[in-house]
Amino acid sequence: MQETNSLVHCALRKNSELVIAISFVVTFKIYTGKSRLNLKISSKMGAHYHCIICSATITRRTDMLGHVRRHVNKGETKSKYIAASAAKPPNEILKEADTDVQVCPNYSIPQKTDSYFNPKMKLNRQLIFCTLAALAKERKPLECLDAFGATGIMGLQWAKHLGNAVKVTINDLNENSVTLIQENCHLNKLKVVVDSKEKEESDDILEEGEENLGNIKVTKMDANVLMHLRSFDFIHLDPFGTSVNYLDSAFRNIRNLGIVSVTSTDISSLYAKAQHVARRHYGCNIVRTEYYKELAARIVVAAVARAAARCNKGIEVLFAVALEHFVLVVVRVLRGPTSADETAKKIQYLIHCQWCEERIFQKDGNMVEENPYRQLPCNCHGSMPGKTAIELGPLWSSSLFNTGFLKRMLFESLHHGLDDIQTLIKTLIFESECTPQSQFSVPTPSNLKQEECGVFIKTTDDTTPDNYIAQGKRKGNETVTTLAKRQKTDVSTEHPPFYYNIHRHSIKGMNMPKLKKFLCYLSQAGFRVSRTHFDPMGVRTDAPLMQFKSILLKYSTPTYTGGQSEGHVQPASEDTVADRVEMSMNDKAEASSCRRW
Repeated sequence: MQETNSLVHCALRKNSELVIAISFVVTFKIYTGKSRLNLKISSKMGAHYHCIICSATITRRTDMLGHVRRHVNKGETKSKYIAASAAKPPNEILKEADTDVQVCPNYSIPQKTDSYFNPKMKLNRQLIFCTLAALAKERKPLECLDAFGATGIMGLQWAKHLGNAVKVTINDLNENSVTLIQENCHLNKLKVVVDSKEKEESDDILEEGEENLGNIKVTKMDANVLMHLRSFDFIHLDPFGTSVNYLDSAFRNIRNLGIVSVTSTDISSLYAKAQHVARRHYGCNIVRTEYYKELAARIVVAAVARAAARCNKGIEVLFAVALEHFVLVVVRVLRGPTSADETAKKIQYLIHCQWCEERIFQKDGNMVEENPYRQLPCNCHGSMPGKTAIELGPLWSSSLFNTGFLKRMLFESLHHGLDDIQTLIKTLIFESECTPQSQFSVPTPSNLKQEECGVFIKTTDDTTPDNYIAQGKRKGNETVTTLAKRQKTDVSTEHPPFYYNIHRHSIKGMNMPKLKKFLCYLSQAGFRVSRTHFDPMGVRTDAPLMQFKSILLKYSTPTYTGGQSEGHVQPASEDTVADRVEMSMNDKAEASSCRRW
């Protein structure tokens, strides 16, 4: 018996954990008096752990650590982690304008992908394509640059639909984007040139007739460096945010009569939501106004004009579009200091009345005025206490649209079947002419003869040298000297700057007339009037704000009448200028009693 007890004591000394366990069970039974079955049930109902690898249930923490350690020693955790991380979702293939493009996962989130693709910018891409197609009618082949390719969708559409008329270069600084651009070129069965080494697809992949398509050159370079090294006929800038950092390089080597298109997506600063950012990027002072979208377009054009003038070049604005997601400005480049001087003169400051929303560009002059706000047509600066007006700018003060070029773009959209863009281009044409939307005739090549920037552009099949000049070149120095004279004579025919929002000037307690009828009333009064793409409820007119409100008040009805009693619209051809002036003077007294709503 003594030998047995000694052996037990030795075993207990060697295994201290067993001693602790036995003492815990004995102590638990002494203090609780419960059976061993009750002990098992209570342990199941207490705290426990689950293994993240095999989902086993473990009661104690120390046992859990040992359980996980065994998984690590067997290599089970390492192999599962590698298998999970190696699985990547496949790239999605999208199709736009008969062009296939491979996009990465999370392609619409710039923070999560290297190659950003925004489906909402389809309208922007179609506008630029129509611009390039219209330019290709002047001279070919065109050397075109998409400075920020991302997925390469824009350059692929150029090469696929315009063929040998363009020589496309797609650039991006990101290596993953360059690889994706090359894959998209192969996906559309187009030839790729990388580092001056041509890589052609095999004969089993290329179909018949596709060998005649132009090559696409893919470069991995900083956009500023590339534009300094090479010359182009067409440059498109679409960085993520503002484009001011690339304007100087774009105008450095752009060829004469070439086109530069600039897409700015920093709408928070351009739309006066971040005024300090607009001052930092564009050196411009702006506030939120009823015409804030056109204000944003004129800010970008002013920045483009200053960059061109620094390179001894002038610009002619072909069109400027400001929509919800972007601001697009397309300009034609004119070489020479004379054109640069004429362009610089069109950058002016705007005086805006914060009380009645009246606006006017500040007059040129070397003398300093004591009170420049007296230039405003309104009398708010004299009748209201304090500062009622503010100076905005610098802004582009000249026209934002070229009617002839827009008609050529419309013809190209019809030719290539771009139905989504045709409504917008028609609106831009009406806005450029400042005429209401009447019966619209589709332009044909026979009626697209025009003169842009003092230069005759070849837009028809007629190759007579007396009428047009091939390859978009100047006929002589006489056209350069007559450029300034032509621009001065066309000031009266340009569309009036800015627009009025009909809801912004509505009268409390009055039902406004419908927008279409209100445009007719303004046209009857002898004013130029049209709708604007900047604002669906905007009215572009040369009528002063006082007469605008007067006509709006005249054809508005009280709310309590339950409707609008609007008379029949009479034609405006019988009204004379004297009658219109007399009517405006009679309506001025009624409008003067209106307060600011």
